[in-house]
Amino acid sequence: MLRPNTLALTAMLAFLTALGPLATDMYLPSLPAIGRLLGASTAEVQLTLSVFLCGFAVGQIIYGPLSDRHGRKPVLIATLVLFAAASAVCAAAPTIETLIAARFLQALAGSGPVVLARSVVRDLYEGARAGRELSLMGMILGVVPTAAPILGGGVQATLGWRANFVLPVLAGLVLALVVWRRLPETLRQRAPERISPRAMLEIYAGLTRHGAFRAYLALTTLTYAGLFAWISASSFVLQDLYGLSEFAFGIAFALACLGYVLGALTATRLILRLGLDRTVGYGVTCLAGGGMLMVLTLASGFGSAVTLVATMTVYLFGVGLGFQASIAGALTPFPDRAGAASSLVGFTQMTLAALVGIAVGHALGESAWPLAATVALMGVSALAVWAATRKVRRAGVPEKART
Repeated sequence: MLRPNTLALTAMLAFLTALGPLATDMYLPSLPAIGRLLGASTAEVQLTLSVFLCGFAVGQIIYGPLSDRHGRKPVLIATLVLFAAASAVCAAAPTIETLIAARFLQALAGSGPVVLARSVVRDLYEGARAGRELSLMGMILGVVPTAAPILGGGVQATLGWRANFVLPVLAGLVLALVVWRRLPETLRQRAPERISPRAMLEIYAGLTRHGAFRAYLALTTLTYAGLFAWISASSFVLQDLYGLSEFAFGIAFALACLGYVLGALTATRLILRLGLDRTVGYGVTCLAGGGMLMVLTLASGFGSAVTLVATMTVYLFGVGLGFQASIAGALTPFPDRAGAASSLVGFTQMTLAALVGIAVGHALGESAWPLAATVALMGVSALAVWAATRKVRRAGVPEKART
């Protein structure tokens, strides 16, 4: 069995949270080709990303309370099998409309492992220790967005876009087998009430009345919205505007993702020494700095693929440094409602990210300004929220948990 405080458990939980990025980042180099081969517009192809976020949001609202009531393990196995089935439908989609619908179903199932992996962490750890575990998972997770676009670019060039949905099928089935055979049930006490729409609304309303939860929720949501603006727009900007090939885009995307990996690695070393809150503060400072640098390079006429990737790397370093710590801060006050808290965090961040992705997709034209302006806005807003809610966060999360 997988045990707490072991690399094996951390790696398995990281792979669970990596299913969503794998299902997205691997096919990013294929987006222009999907548009050509399925006769779809840029906005329609971009919708395959945005509906994925919508499906992720809807699914996360459901799975957290379900797992609080019925346990982490059975819900997790069911979602992994459904994820594999939906990925197979994506691979066989004959039209853009079918692909959009299949991506929604893929996300609806794939959101479960993300929610439940974070819930397992909160079952086993708390406070800064939970933040360190999530950061370790994030560091391992960072390998996926780093390697997936390169692999996806190679697959696209040799086998075509459909092949990029085969690996998620295999990943879902293998992880389902590992969870069934090796993961113990971590939920210590099951929620007493039956699951119903009214009960879930009451649970979520209770969570939102907690000031520190609202503050950390805002930080995770703004951070992820800037990240998703990059995910949804980078292939079009770097390939169509700056002329990178599919494979070169994969390399560029991977280089930017190294910033996230380095940020997560830094967080694992800082968070136990500095605590959750200061680590988040350094992270949001990098978000704002990277976003503003991107805007300044475009405004000064030095905009290029190199400057875009370099400034986004700074932003992604901030994501790696502070994003998981913000999630830990949001979950810490609720040891008995970790699943529901994780669900609400995921739902909110995915909903805003989907809206941002749709807006950026429709605004893209002959410049990178829609991408740069959005990244800068999210980064600066996150820094402002962190500065404005310091007293609320300190009052709502015990000092022992924060450090």
